Amino acid sequence: MFKPELLAPAGNLSKLKTAVDYGADAVYLGGSRLNLRAFSDNFTYEELREGIKYAHDRGRKVYVTLNVFPHNSDMNGLEDYLRELHAANVDAAIVSDPGIIMTARQVVPELELHLSTQANNVNWRSAIFWHSMGIKRIVLARELSMKEIREIKDNIPDTLDLEAFVHGSMCMAYSGRCLLSNYMTGRDANRGACAQPCRYKYHLVEETRPGEYMEIMEDDKGTYIMNSKDLCMIEHIPELMESGIVSFKIEGRMKSEFYVAAIVKAYREAIDSYVSDPANYTYDPAWMEMLSMISHRQYYTGFYFGRGNSQVYESSSYVRDFDIVGVVAEDEKNGRYVIGQKNRVFPGDTVKVLRARGPVIDTIIDNFEDEEGNEINVANKAAMVFSATSTKPLMYGDMLVLEKKD
Repeated sequence: MFKPELLAPAGNLSKLKTAVDYGADAVYLGGSRLNLRAFSDNFTYEELREGIKYAHDRGRKVYVTLNVFPHNSDMNGLEDYLRELHAANVDAAIVSDPGIIMTARQVVPELELHLSTQANNVNWRSAIFWHSMGIKRIVLARELSMKEIREIKDNIPDTLDLEAFVHGSMCMAYSGRCLLSNYMTGRDANRGACAQPCRYKYHLVEETRPGEYMEIMEDDKGTYIMNSKDLCMIEHIPELMESGIVSFKIEGRMKSEFYVAAIVKAYREAIDSYVSDPANYTYDPAWMEMLSMISHRQYYTGFYFGRGNSQVYESSSYVRDFDIVGVVAEDEKNGRYVIGQKNRVFPGDTVKVLRARGPVIDTIIDNFEDEEGNEINVANKAAMVFSATSTKPLMYGDMLVLEKKD
């Protein structure tokens, strides 16, 4: 049966490799310019070539974002940049601006184009229009219901594909078209520099009562009136499979390798489970357990089944019940494992082991030694390398995750 693409974010080269290793069919990333994540570790041309080779050698695809709302100055050198991406063998460019689309069609007509969610496509007639302009795939606006997505699918040609976000942060503005950041901080969200002022704490002030800060809800600490929950569709794989969406997209180019690994692994297992036996598919709570280990806001299903309670009013903080404390840097030698430290961990701690294939397991790591072979009673120096024993066998690349203590 049809198997959708699992599309993962790649904020840098290391995250790209993690996404591929954990089962993503494709990754999307930002090159040196014209993408909406100005503060991520965007790829240099050399890194882009290396990342594309890594993905292509394993049968995966790489899409590059050019989805800003460009001003005149942003267009300088656009033709050369498009030629550079095409020469690097990117599989598609993600675009939103008609000027960039027109230029791409003229300069690199063979390059596949995907319409960014920033273009706010919410109906099938618009989808057909963009297809006539040379768009191969529509990344649907996040404000669509499952019913509306099916209607779009039923009214577009088979040569046009649909992609939709299934997991990650949601924006309080319509598909990301927000001016708050530019007005309040001078950082343009639509050119990749969002300061996320929607997550700030706000009080309501009536204009004739200056200094009187009124509560919007029953909360004496204020309220977060634009603080959206995070999208999570892991419990609704059958509905997604039947929607006509060909690519399930994960948000999060600014997030960690641990975030990428856990989410890709959970959705990979869920999709594969459904495809292998749709009639007997059952949801596995272990997938949500994996998604709960990463830093996240409260989960909900976005607009897919009606808006529901979409805001977090109490706090802009993330749910952080677990920390990644290390990554296994070498296979076992003489009963010990070399570990690259990520957060503080002590000998005797029970950690969860996340790896690309197989269930999450618990193990106890102990008998810590530094790189000189000296015994240590804690690994607490940033990015230090240490060795340890483990009660369960570990593998190169395993991520060690520790539940936070009260």
